[in-house]
Amino acid sequence: MKSKGRYGQFVRWIFSIVDLLVVNLTYFAVMRWHGLEDGPNTLLSRPVWLLLNVAMLVCIYFYNHVHERRVFYAEKVVGQAIKLVLTHAGLFLSLTAFLGPFEGPWHVILQFYVLFFLVLSTWWVVSRQLVKLYRNHGFNFKRVIVIGGGTVGVKLINEMLGDQGYGYHIVGFFDDNPKSRSVSAVYQGSLDDVEQFVKTHQVDEMFCAVPDTEDNQNVARMIRIADNNAVDFYYVPQFGRTVVRQFELSSVGDVPILAAHPYPLKNPINRLIKRAFDLLLSTVMLILSPLVIIPVAIGIKLSSPGPIFFVQKRTGYRGQAFNCYKFRTMRVNDDSDTLQASKGDPRVTWFGNFLRRSSIDELPQFFNVWRGDMSVVGPRPHMVAQTEMYSELIDKYMLRHTIKPGITGWAQVRGYRGQTEELWQMEKRVEFDVWYAENWSFFLDMKIIFRTIWNALKGEDNAY
Repeated sequence: MKSKGRYGQFVRWIFSIVDLLVVNLTYFAVMRWHGLEDGPNTLLSRPVWLLLNVAMLVCIYFYNHVHERRVFYAEKVVGQAIKLVLTHAGLFLSLTAFLGPFEGPWHVILQFYVLFFLVLSTWWVVSRQLVKLYRNHGFNFKRVIVIGGGTVGVKLINEMLGDQGYGYHIVGFFDDNPKSRSVSAVYQGSLDDVEQFVKTHQVDEMFCAVPDTEDNQNVARMIRIADNNAVDFYYVPQFGRTVVRQFELSSVGDVPILAAHPYPLKNPINRLIKRAFDLLLSTVMLILSPLVIIPVAIGIKLSSPGPIFFVQKRTGYRGQAFNCYKFRTMRVNDDSDTLQASKGDPRVTWFGNFLRRSSIDELPQFFNVWRGDMSVVGPRPHMVAQTEMYSELIDKYMLRHTIKPGITGWAQVRGYRGQTEELWQMEKRVEFDVWYAENWSFFLDMKIIFRTIWNALKGEDNAY
């Protein structure tokens, strides 16, 4: 069995020390760049420097948990970085207010915090990539066992095995159903075999994915086994197969309850941020649009007779239909509102094929964004006929309409773009769309936009 590594437990503290170095190096770099001298009332005085570090130590205390998380999302890490920087600014400026006025301009402090955020967020993203690489080489992992081979248990195993960067090493899988042998190569027996296995093997964490009912005492038994053997215990709730909502644990008195996380875009401030960005970007794109519309219009007219723009009814926010605009890529036909484009579709013109592969055909939708029908990032709007069909076939399909549709989306940059030949493809698209709605952040939008631009530049096989 692989060695767990002697220094894995110190990774969090090493990162915290580097965080402290980052704030100090950034601070002195900015101050020296502006030629500020050391003195009793300047930003480079020893009392000010001391308060800078006091504020950072407080921030490290409250944000140290960021370094413990094994699941890594770059946009969430950047979001946590900006929270730390804002917290530090509030603490630092409040503490230094007791020292009296400074001989230094405020724009220098602003520059420091902008640079501090850029350096810290870059360090956090890079450091987590290094940790994932470290774990991929077999270090800093947790030895875990999974109990329960139902839908949720199998999904958990697949998630753990799908990315070695999580640092989970499954040493055992247990289930009372004999058919579960085929689920994982580390099947070790029934639930009755768990206690002996834990006693004779090194196990760090236990994930229990069996139902907790009045006539089923297995969960209580697993907790007792974990407690008696100093193993961290995690219970995996039995939620739905297709779409899994995010929940947070709270309590009413001594009774634990799981509360559904509200969508981030239900927060008025978040909606304002998203709408402001949409208006800014769509306004810039519309001002520049003549540079694209004129050559594209010529190409469309040369490829086939018909209008330059294609207008189609699609399902938008809260299921309301709206007119979605695109550059026309097909010959005029009677099936455009019911038949989805497919690979090698004879209706697509030679110029339309170029527009689709480069995603230029979607640019007129910035007008939809400017009007408020759409957002730059969100679930792709489907034809009304598709909505009527899939809402009957896919559970919780309409959850994707709880936010505005987008020109690009999380499902699209994850590979679920274009024709959906089988139902499971649409199910995965819906799953990614709902995940985006539950996990929205401004930095996630930026990530999706950059990945969309990159995919458009390199070309996509399923863009047809």
